[in-house]
Amino acid sequence: MAWGSTKPEVVVLGFSKGPTQTGALASKPHDEIAYKGNRLNVGKILAHVGLIPTDESDMLKKHVDRLIADKSGRFHFASLIRCTVERYDHKSASWKGSGGGMLDKFIGTPFGASVATNCTTTFLRDLPEETRLIVMFGLGTGLNYVVSAYDLFRRARPGAWKMINSVAYTDGRITVVHVEHFAAQGALIPNWLGEKAHLRSNLGLLSKAAIEASGVGI
Repeated sequence: MAWGSTKPEVVVLGFSKGPTQTGALASKPHDEIAYKGNRLNVGKILAHVGLIPTDESDMLKKHVDRLIADKSGRFHFASLIRCTVERYDHKSASWKGSGGGMLDKFIGTPFGASVATNCTTTFLRDLPEETRLIVMFGLGTGLNYVVSAYDLFRRARPGAWKMINSVAYTDGRITVVHVEHFAAQGALIPNWLGEKAHLRSNLGLLSKAAIEASGVGI
């Protein structure tokens, strides 16, 4: 599943098609499924890193609505893994398709790494010439998701990859920048946005700096 432009300057990626999206497939219009219930957070995050204008909450959400529906705009929205996936949580003895640790713990399994490698190679190896920036929702526990995703990109798109900072990397043609996950719970998003003095605010500033350095803006 994907939304927005087929020749984007900016590709915005979640981790996978989560349970919420899957459940909405049968009853909701296609353009209403992406980031269902979390579009305000998407708007806040994209505005914080300088990709859309800063605005009031209702306007931010409407801006994201328009970007998702715009098939000839600058943005493309999809997920790193194009299907719904789950991991087995040994503590709760149950299968989980979302929640803390999903990003890095799924890719940390041999099966998860295989699925992620196949999707990255299929959908991200040969990008449109217009594409300059990939925004990845999710940082992972201790930035483990950043490390795992960096390895996936290096295997899928061999080249002169290098880390820009602890949340971003580039091969000289595209820049990949990790941001806070749009469905992060509690104080994670406010802290990342710098609404309160917190160490996590530094990660938001690093994301913003990497995007500014890429030359991609509003």
